Amino acid sequence: MDLNDTPEQAAYRARARAWLQENRAQAPVLSGPGALTEEAEIIAARRKWQGRLAEGGLAGVTWPEDYGGQGLGPVEQVIAGQEISRAGVPGILDAIGVGMLGPTIIAHGSEEQKARYLGPMLHGEEVWCQLFSEPAAGSDLAAIQTRARRAEDGSWVLSGQKVWTTNAQFASFGLLLARTDPDVPKHNGLTMFVVPMDAPGVTVRGLRQISGEAEFNEVFFDEVHLPADADVGGVGNGWRTALTTLMFERVTIGLGGEGLGYDPLRFARALLAAGAQRDPLVRKRLGEIAAELTAVRFTGYRVLTALQQGQIPGPEAGLAKVTTVNSAIAAGDLIAEVLGPDALASESEWAYMISFLPGLKSAGGTEEILRNTIGERVLGLPAEPRLDKGVPFSELRAKETAAQ
Repeated sequence: MDLNDTPEQAAYRARARAWLQENRAQAPVLSGPGALTEEAEIIAARRKWQGRLAEGGLAGVTWPEDYGGQGLGPVEQVIAGQEISRAGVPGILDAIGVGMLGPTIIAHGSEEQKARYLGPMLHGEEVWCQLFSEPAAGSDLAAIQTRARRAEDGSWVLSGQKVWTTNAQFASFGLLLARTDPDVPKHNGLTMFVVPMDAPGVTVRGLRQISGEAEFNEVFFDEVHLPADADVGGVGNGWRTALTTLMFERVTIGLGGEGLGYDPLRFARALLAAGAQRDPLVRKRLGEIAAELTAVRFTGYRVLTALQQGQIPGPEAGLAKVTTVNSAIAAGDLIAEVLGPDALASESEWAYMISFLPGLKSAGGTEEILRNTIGERVLGLPAEPRLDKGVPFSELRAKETAAQ
């Protein structure tokens, strides 16, 4: 992509590359000789490194300058990611906060919220988590049941459960979607809140993955008290606010990392090392994977062009997410077939990818929901039948039971 840099973008790339070269010795080592091993040490080191990246103009690139960002465009954001990858150093720790929740607060938060939260978020001093999905409302986000009710003094009392929450175990705050009015249709009775993760009544429990890690969590809220001004975007406007977060989430997952860093050449080198290039079926399958990931990359460039021109990304971000994840899973399957059990050995560079990727089908919207969205909004197919349209949330259960 750097072949098409404008002079201004080329200058930004040069500054980023020079800064990383000068400061890379201070980056935490996460793999290989001298790598940090204790989680607490890793988190502390990555917080500090994120602060340095922010000071160097490589975090919050698209954030307004008033809030500590660079006030640049999405192309410069990609350039920063490319140069960080090229330098072989970690990116920011709080990609969820800086990439998704910060922009939501910038778009919908009060001036007081922006002043209080954005600076510490950008510099890694306070990590954030996204409290959206629930056990009974993952794909259908508007069906959440976590409740926030007004107390007599105007404050809020929060009760319910969230699940699949990344980084909740060390987050300072979460952006949470709750139901504040059950007597209106489900999309209309939602409100977004800032929740301190150390508030009394908040319980975080890790969910162990097949990879052996527990980066996801379930979070319980037992009569958690929030101040009257904890809402973001206004009471009852939670769905509109959440759509901003989801837009940035799907762009991040599907496009922001240029295929999430899954490089077809890296897959090819692994297969070449195993001598599999002589197998025509392996070559065919690798070619199909490479074609899909290359298509995603160039689709990403088109979306970046649209963003640079002030347009809002559409359902194509969901299509890119579906394609990227499925192609990377196919690559993992191919590598596992070629390498055999060695691909899953603890020292293998592929073990984590192979075990982690299937779960990514659900992140940022399940594949089924995204395919429905693409079908309806891109291909113009008939919409799925809905029993909930115009029905108050409190009446939905009875209506669904009667329809069975």
